[in-house]
Amino acid sequence: MLSADFVIATAVGYVGLLFVLAFFGDRRARANTKSFLHSPAVYTLSISVYCTSWTFYGAVGNAARSGLEFLTIYLGPTLVFVGWWFLLRRLVRISHDQRITSLADLLSSRFGKSNRLAVLVTCIAVIGIAPYIALQLKAVTSSIQAVAGSSEFGQGSLAGIDDVGLAFGIAAAMALFTILFGTRHVDAKEQHHGVVAAIAFEAVVKLAALLGVGIFVVYVGGGLEPIFRRAAEMGVSAPTENSFGDRWVTTLVLSVAAIVCLPRQFQVTVVENSDESHLRVAGWAFPAYMLLMSLFILPIAVFGLTVMPAGSNPDMFALTLPMFYGQSPLALLAFIGGFSSATSMIILESIALSIMVSNHIIMPLVLRFSSGQPSADGQGVSHLLLVARRVSIILILSLGFFYFFFTRDSNALAPIGLISFTAIAQFFPAVLAALFWRDASLKGATAAIAAGFVIWVWCSFLPSFESVSPQVAMLVQHGPWGIAWLRPEALFGLDRLDPLSHAAFWSLTINVVTLTVVSLLTKQSALERIQSTLFVDVFRRGAAQRGNFVRGSATANDLFFVAERVLGERRAAALFETAAREIGVDPDMLEPSPAFIGKLERELAGSIGAASAHVMLSKVVSGSDVSLEEMMQMADETQQVIEYSQQLEKTSAELRSTAQKLEDANTQLRELDSQKDEFLSQVSHEVRTPMTSIRSFSEILLDPQGIDDVQRQHFVSTIHQESLRLTRLLDEILDLSALERGERSWENRPVDAEAALERALQVCDALLRQRDMRVEQGPRAGCTMVEGDADRLCQVFINLISNAVKYNNATKAVLRVTSSVRAGSYVVEIADNGPGIPKSERTLIFEKFSRGQHGASDQSGAGLGLAISRQIIARMNGTLDLVPSPLGGACFRVRLPVVGAG
Repeated sequence: MLSADFVIATAVGYVGLLFVLAFFGDRRARANTKSFLHSPAVYTLSISVYCTSWTFYGAVGNAARSGLEFLTIYLGPTLVFVGWWFLLRRLVRISHDQRITSLADLLSSRFGKSNRLAVLVTCIAVIGIAPYIALQLKAVTSSIQAVAGSSEFGQGSLAGIDDVGLAFGIAAAMALFTILFGTRHVDAKEQHHGVVAAIAFEAVVKLAALLGVGIFVVYVGGGLEPIFRRAAEMGVSAPTENSFGDRWVTTLVLSVAAIVCLPRQFQVTVVENSDESHLRVAGWAFPAYMLLMSLFILPIAVFGLTVMPAGSNPDMFALTLPMFYGQSPLALLAFIGGFSSATSMIILESIALSIMVSNHIIMPLVLRFSSGQPSADGQGVSHLLLVARRVSIILILSLGFFYFFFTRDSNALAPIGLISFTAIAQFFPAVLAALFWRDASLKGATAAIAAGFVIWVWCSFLPSFESVSPQVAMLVQHGPWGIAWLRPEALFGLDRLDPLSHAAFWSLTINVVTLTVVSLLTKQSALERIQSTLFVDVFRRGAAQRGNFVRGSATANDLFFVAERVLGERRAAALFETAAREIGVDPDMLEPSPAFIGKLERELAGSIGAASAHVMLSKVVSGSDVSLEEMMQMADETQQVIEYSQQLEKTSAELRSTAQKLEDANTQLRELDSQKDEFLSQVSHEVRTPMTSIRSFSEILLDPQGIDDVQRQHFVSTIHQESLRLTRLLDEILDLSALERGERSWENRPVDAEAALERALQVCDALLRQRDMRVEQGPRAGCTMVEGDADRLCQVFINLISNAVKYNNATKAVLRVTSSVRAGSYVVEIADNGPGIPKSERTLIFEKFSRGQHGASDQSGAGLGLAISRQIIARMNGTLDLVPSPLGGACFRVRLPVVGAG
């Protein structure tokens, strides 16, 4: 059995190891900018501070009580990091551009650099995180008692120290460590590389510890399948009745908000980020880390429910299971893992909150009541901020301790953490609006966060004291003054949800509605509009490089005085020397430009926050003729003029485009008109020829003198033939016109294309014999079904064959016919060895009234056959094309889709 002294000594030694790691990590990072401490791996491991003792202990307890519900705490962050390009990349880019120091600074900077909003966010964060810090104290206290012997598995060696005393000692130790290495530098943008290195080390320790316990449980239980089978046989299993219900949705939404809005997560993910590209690695590595952390949660919970005595605390299964089997080294490793989970959260959360308190509460008070004189060493403001942050850390941990003191009788860790998650989620709508909604206003964000916080206090925070206060218990059960519809856990009569879902639903709903309505009803200030553009369009314009000040009466000495107070003499001098060197003047001759003042503001914002930096420089930089607000108004009006000009340019471009389209349409109309005239001319010519013959011979027959019977029969026969020719011409014109308009329709049905081809060859056999033309049969496809009309398809083949006969003047005329099935299509090629079609005529061969001019033995056609044939094939979803002939003459290819192919 592990002794209390040994356990405590181990914890102290572990903290000492963290101290050493932080010290040397900080020195190495400052000495070498390419140190591994700036690597994506360390950055990703530091983000794992999300996995606190809630994960190490509470997740097991949550799995034992609620089944798979614990997974939602990891699914939310997974979604955010897998989609890092959408949200996290924007946050990091804005943070780098605007020198953002905290979540409060982000919202303050976006909404007009309002310090009132920053104070509100800071106060809510401090109050909302208190339960979370209490959770860590409770987890560490319980784990020390369990592993050292004051629980049912020990010998009572800590009997003289109760859990309150242990929690107080732990809180004091964490405060000391955080003060020593979390507040060495006043500039929050000088990342805390030493602390981050220690937290990355702790991430490895807690992962190794939890995996070690999980592997041990699976080994002792004989494997995963025997563990769950034995539990089922004993009637013991993690419950699943709440799975995929309202709590799943609630915890998923809260975890998405938490991974962005928890102060410590914002600190490590956004503020501590030194390279935006690290997000690419964290986008997959952090979800993988959480997967490993949750891999054995359910087996540990189920196995603990199976083998541990009735009444055992499921939250402590990761510790008590190794103790139960006499594995003291493993139990000690598990203790260190849980201790790492808690300490990393407490340290980093305290640092992040202390930055918010000092920058947005202490610093504004200093600016209001400061005498304006720097200290002898030039470090007045920075020294005061360091002291303020150290005092803030003590106060923050004290709040967490007091919450622990009043709620220490609660047995479950997970509900305590979810209380904090719900509080912090009140910032999430404002964060999204800050990043993506240009019209979101300061009044809207302030009212929304305040309203959501009030609902959270009433529905979630207040009921957490129910077990220690009879008055609170009465209020929860009956409502104020007996008004049932105001009960904290059944607000407005909604009593069908569990307490967590109820609190989250009402607080976030009222938050979002308030943000939307108030933003739509209020008007942004000039500075708000400028900042909204910088945030929303962060990737489209180099907006962050533009300052928010104009050149006024401020001198370089005035600005240096301010910079020296905040940044220190050495950093201030370096900043001014760099600016003077860039423009090629002596530092004493530097004339502050708007760009330099904007840069100085961002540098100050890295130490004291955007709102405080803005207020401080506003006292120094003041135009003699034009105020800052007036200049913002002028800039805004200029921006409106620019936007209006851009709209005019856009409208002008649209008009030019419309005019060009009209000109193109007019050109097409002229071409169509020309085609119409040409068509009428061709039709008139084709009709005039047979009509002339008919008229001439009719006039001869009207005067029969001198005409014998043989001549009369010849004239009548000619009139009949020309009439038939005229009729065919008119039929073809009407047929083509109907096909083009879609009026000549038939029902496509499966037909044998090869049979239609054979039929066409038989019809043309006499014509082929008359011309003494040899038919060369190439490869044939055999019976092939296509969608079409057999008669129409045969008409096309007859036309192609007759054209090959008509235009072939070769001594030994040859017609080659082939058919095949290629890539789901039936392909027929009809080629001849005639003169072919000249290049000049190939583009016109399928036009109406176009006839070949070379080699035709009969020019009696109207030139509509190929145009009609192409229209017929198109109606069958096929194509008719002129292709190179294997015989040197002309070759036409018909392609039709095969029925059922592809």
